[in-house]
Amino acid sequence: MAGHSKWAQIKRKKAVTDARRGQLWTKLLKEITVAARLGGGDPTGNARLRTAIQEAKSANVPNDNIDRAIKRGSGQLEGFTYEEITYEGYGPGGVAILVEALTDNKNRTVAEVRHLFSKSGGNLGENGCVAWMFQKRGYFAIDKQTMSEEGFMDLALELEADDISIEEETYEIFTTPEDYSPVLDALEQRGIELEAKELAMLPQSFVDLGADQAPRLLELLEALEDNDDVQHVWANFDIDASLLAQQAS
Repeated sequence: MAGHSKWAQIKRKKAVTDARRGQLWTKLLKEITVAARLGGGDPTGNARLRTAIQEAKSANVPNDNIDRAIKRGSGQLEGFTYEEITYEGYGPGGVAILVEALTDNKNRTVAEVRHLFSKSGGNLGENGCVAWMFQKRGYFAIDKQTMSEEGFMDLALELEADDISIEEETYEIFTTPEDYSPVLDALEQRGIELEAKELAMLPQSFVDLGADQAPRLLELLEALEDNDDVQHVWANFDIDASLLAQQAS
C-alpha cells in the first residue's frame, strides 16, 4: 500500500486554502445527500450516511449544513439529484486510475474527465478496464509519535484489524468495508487521533514511476481531484518518497 500511503501523507501536509476548504465541504455535503437518498436520513441505520457525517464533522462542516444535506437527500428539502459514476483509465506510465464522481450532469462530467486524461497523455477507458486492480477497504493512519510499535500491535489485535502496515511516519490499519465504522468508533472511543481515515479503493499492485513520468501523473491526479464533480481518485502508482515530496511542494 506504499504508493497510496505516501500520496495520502503528502496531501494531508499540503496547506488548505479557503477555496479548497469550500470545495471539500461541497463534496462532503454531496456525499451526505446521496447517502441519505439511498439509505434514508437516519445515520444509525445507514452506515454510509454515518460515515459521511463523521467525515464532514472532521472537516469542520457546520452542523446546519449537514442537516440541510440530509433533508435534501431524504426529500424534506428540494435539491439537485446526483448520480454516482465511476470512470476508469490509464495515466502516464500506464498507471491505472479510478475516478469516483457525483454529478447532476453526466455529459459535462465525462467530457471534463476525458479532457484531463487526454491533456496528461493518458486515456479514459471502458468500464471494468482497471477496477479489477483495486479492492475496497477501510484505511486508518496513526502518527507514529503517538504510540509505541508494541502499543500499536496490541491495538491492532484488539480491533481485529484485517491487515496493518508500519510506514516511515505512520502506523496503518486496514479493515473490510463492513468493519470500517465499528473500527472508527473504537478508535475514537479510545481517544486516538487519526492522521487519515477513509473507505478507499486500494490497488493490489503498483507501477513504479521515475522522475520523467511522475510530474505529469501527479498533475493529472491533482487536476482530477480539483474537479467539482469528482469525489475520489485512486491510482496504483509508486514514486520515491523524496521525489513525491518535491513534486507536491
